[in-house]
Amino acid sequence: MSFLTLEMTLPVILGTLVIICLIRAIMGPTVPDRVVAADTANTLVVAMLVVLGAVFRQIIYIDVAIVYAGLAFVSTLCVSKYLEEHV
Repeated sequence: MSFLTLEMTLPVILGTLVIICLIRAIMGPTVPDRVVAADTANTLVVAMLVVLGAVFRQIIYIDVAIVYAGLAFVSTLCVSKYLEEHV
């Protein structure tokens, strides 16, 4: 498998996994399951941004991935704290 094929296949695979996680987030039986699925989808989006940054050789994708990862982490903490207090 050539490197060019790998560059094009990885974002498609990661995108498919994000869609699967979002389906799990919608259909999750409990709220904690939905939070974990959303957090996993966020992690996959960060990985996809890093891969796209490497493919297109643009550093801005890496910067966006770092900011997105920080925001996703803080939002997961906030939702977890809310669930801890109210569930």
